[in-house]
Amino acid sequence: MIEHNDNFTIAIIGGTGREGKGLAYRWAKAGHSILIGSRSIDKAKYAAEELKTLVSNSSIIGLENIDAAERADILVLTVPYQAHRKILESLRETARAKIVIDVCVPLNPKQITTVQILSAGSAAMEAQEILTQDVKVAAAFHNISYDLLLKDDPIDCDVLVCCSDEKAKTIVLKLVKDAKLNGWDSGPLENSIISEGLTAILIGINKKYGSRNSGIKITGVPTVTNL
Repeated sequence: MIEHNDNFTIAIIGGTGREGKGLAYRWAKAGHSILIGSRSIDKAKYAAEELKTLVSNSSIIGLENIDAAERADILVLTVPYQAHRKILESLRETARAKIVIDVCVPLNPKQITTVQILSAGSAAMEAQEILTQDVKVAAAFHNISYDLLLKDDPIDCDVLVCCSDEKAKTIVLKLVKDAKLNGWDSGPLENSIISEGLTAILIGINKKYGSRNSGIKITGVPTVTNL
């Protein structure tokens, strides 16, 4: 597995979507090298060029998913759940010995405000089942509105990071900080059932109360030093 470092090469698989581009923007500003992955090389290159106009002197390249995964230290999965298994199966070999951050949330389009529990438990747990055991899967960034990621304003929402490997979790928490967000060690990967499920609850709150950006905050901790 990669060691703790100041700068990584991060492949965002499904990076042409709004969540992927938002994370890419924030990590590029922090000095990381970004690979935008897509099934379409044209879409990947277009998204990369779009982001480069927003972040000067940045390293952002558009590639097909498999090529991005091969060149990266860390993979970030931001695909819709419907494509989750197929994408992971295609990356099984290239993901070996790497960290995979799964941002995917299993949502039923017909019941988007109802939590969906998978047979594996969560999307991140499903990812760990599909990938080889030397892949360190972490679950994070589920509860951040994509509307906020491409802006430079502070985001009043915390990030729960679930991972069963402590070294990998430390690296992911560092990436949360680099994205100018506040992250919390939220235990092993099994706890991602809760962090993923909160997304459906937040969507329901947005619908009921006319918001777009509801989020979560951890309170009652005497000393907060995560940022």
